[in-house]
Amino acid sequence: MPPIVRPVTAALAATELTKTYRAFLGGDHVALRGLSLTVPRGAAFGLIGPNGAGKTTFIKVLLGVVRPSGGEVSVLGGEPGDVGVRARIGYLPERLHLPAALSSRQFLRSVATLKALAPSDAELRRALERVDLPDDRRRIGAFSKGMRQRLGLAAAMLGSPDLLILDEPTDGIDPVGRVEVRRLLLEERARGATLLLNSHLLSETERVCDRVGVLQAGKLTLEGSLDEVRRVSTAWRVQFAEGAAEGALRGAGFIEGRFSGDVEALNAALDVVRASGARLVSLAPEVRDLEQVLSDAMGGDS
Repeated sequence: MPPIVRPVTAALAATELTKTYRAFLGGDHVALRGLSLTVPRGAAFGLIGPNGAGKTTFIKVLLGVVRPSGGEVSVLGGEPGDVGVRARIGYLPERLHLPAALSSRQFLRSVATLKALAPSDAELRRALERVDLPDDRRRIGAFSKGMRQRLGLAAAMLGSPDLLILDEPTDGIDPVGRVEVRRLLLEERARGATLLLNSHLLSETERVCDRVGVLQAGKLTLEGSLDEVRRVSTAWRVQFAEGAAEGALRGAGFIEGRFSGDVEALNAALDVVRASGARLVSLAPEVRDLEQVLSDAMGGDS
């Protein structure tokens, strides 16, 4: 009987991952401290945290560039250093160094060769059009920072990779361009790609990602769906119809459209104000933006 093959549901999985950089004269630096994380296939995961938190080291481990000191990690069901696995990953680094003497098409052709791809000229032209770059003979050395970033994104998306690892993908791109990049990332996710996004532009992370994790001092201190991590568990935003007695609302704890308390306390307070004639128009959990999530996770020090 042939072995049972079970589908791999995780795009990447890390268990108790550690990384220590050994210094020749002592003073070792611990970059990752027992990081455990699973990102499902097809998810858009945002990795946030302060500078020096270990985000870049984690990405290098996923790419097989850096070997962990301990723990286990798998990417697309295989080892990070496996050539077949790496061919299924699209990567946009934070510090993008492009060959100044090449044209856009020449650069994409060189990337395709490294990925063992053989795109036609028409396919390369469409790849450039997709990121709004001209397919001409202009050398990359004459490109603006935003144009270089677009070219790097086009290179990352070559071959429709299963996993896109993007380090500051909108760096140097104007607000209008960010909207286009966001559209492209959502298209990639719609076709089934998994996204791992590292960006200091937290508003962009909120617009693209459905899951986020906070990395601090090499540890994952918070992880979950965007709704979960933004949710304030004991606070609610409420709106009553005009005519509600302000004194009754304040007396029950509804102050400036906000109520603090658990679900039981909320329902008890609603019973009180409805008995006084107030009519509820809207009720929703209070949420934080990612800046506040990061600040709270770090104890207000971000």
